[in-house]
Amino acid sequence: MLCLKDSTLQLNRPSYADTHQRRNANWRSPKAAIIPNLHLPMRSLEVKNRLSYCILTSSEDIKALRLITAIKTPYLPDGRFDLEAYDSLVNMQIINGAEGVIVGGTTGEGHLMSWDEHIMLIGHTVNCFGSSIKVIGNTGSNSTREAIHASEQGFAVGMHAALHINPYYGKTSLAGLVSHFDSVLSMGPTIIYNVPSRTGQDIPPSVIHSVARHANLAGVKECVGNDRVQHYTDKGIVVWSGNDDQCHDARWGHGANGVISVTSNLIPGLMHELMFRGKNSALNSKIMPLIDWLFEEPNPIGLNTALAQLGVVRPVFRLPYIPLPRPKRVEFVNMVRKIGRENFVGEGDVRVLDDDEFILVARY
Repeated sequence: MLCLKDSTLQLNRPSYADTHQRRNANWRSPKAAIIPNLHLPMRSLEVKNRLSYCILTSSEDIKALRLITAIKTPYLPDGRFDLEAYDSLVNMQIINGAEGVIVGGTTGEGHLMSWDEHIMLIGHTVNCFGSSIKVIGNTGSNSTREAIHASEQGFAVGMHAALHINPYYGKTSLAGLVSHFDSVLSMGPTIIYNVPSRTGQDIPPSVIHSVARHANLAGVKECVGNDRVQHYTDKGIVVWSGNDDQCHDARWGHGANGVISVTSNLIPGLMHELMFRGKNSALNSKIMPLIDWLFEEPNPIGLNTALAQLGVVRPVFRLPYIPLPRPKRVEFVNMVRKIGRENFVGEGDVRVLDDDEFILVARY
C-alpha cells in the first residue's frame, strides 16, 4: 500500500501581471508560507483525521502501550526513502501486534535525515497507519529551540507522541536538563529517552522526578538497566526497557510497561509474545543469540543487514553505515533457520547476499 498516490503537490505559477500587481500592493504574508506542512498536501478528510489523532491522544494512551517498535527506514538505490517498503514494514508490525512505532529514531536513522524528510515520514506514517498504531516521532535534539520546532511540526502532522533525548555533545547541567524537558513537554505527550552510551550523559532520577508531574510525560525509555527501571516503577513512573536483551526481565521482574524494541523489526510476533503472555524464560533464551548478533556492531548496522537478507528491504545503506561482513551474514542465515523462518518478517528465503549486492550511498 503506497499512500502518496493521491498526494501530488501542485503549485500554480503566478503570472507576470499578478507578480507586478503584488509588488505594487501592500505586502502581505503569502498564505503558502504559513501552511504547516507544505510537503504533505492533504485532503480535508486527512486534515480532520490528523487533528483528531493528535487531540484525542493523551499521555495516558501512550502509557498503555507494551510493544513499541523503533521502525527501520528503508531506501531506494539513490538513497531516497522507499515508502512502499516502509509501508510494508509498518503493516507487518500492525499484523503481529505492535502497538506503536518510533519514527526516525536511532534505528530509523533520523540523524541521517533532513528535518523535511523527518517530518514528512512522520506525517506519512500517520496518514497511512495512524488509526491502527500509535505514531511516536523522534523530534528530540541537542538544541531546545530545534526540539520545540520539530515537535510542533510533528504534532501538526498528527503524531500521537514525541520521543525526546537529552542534549548530546553540547551537554548541559542537570538544571539545564530540567529546563529543556519542561520546554518540550508543553508540546504534547512525550517519552523521555535515556541512553548514555549515545549521548555521553545519564539522565539521573532526580531530573525525571522534577518533571514527573507534568501531564504530558508518558514515561521514560530507559537503557541504563533494570535497577533503574525498578527505581522508577517503585515511584509509579511508567518506563519502557530500551534494551532488548533485558526487556523480558524488565517486564516481568521489575515492573516495566514493556519495551521499545529493535528486534521486533525482525520477529514482531515473538516479541509480542514476550511482552504480553507472561514470563517465558525459554523464549527469551531462544531469541537471545539473535539479539546479541544484532548489537555486536552499533545499531542499526545489524538490523539493516538482516532486513536486506530477509528480502523485505533493498540492500541500500546511507553512509556511514555499512553492512556486516559475510561471515556475520552467514551466522544470521543459520539463526533464522534455527528460530524458524516463519517467525521473521517477509516470506522469501533468507540469503547471505554477496558484497557487491549492497549499495552504499554518501550523497542523497
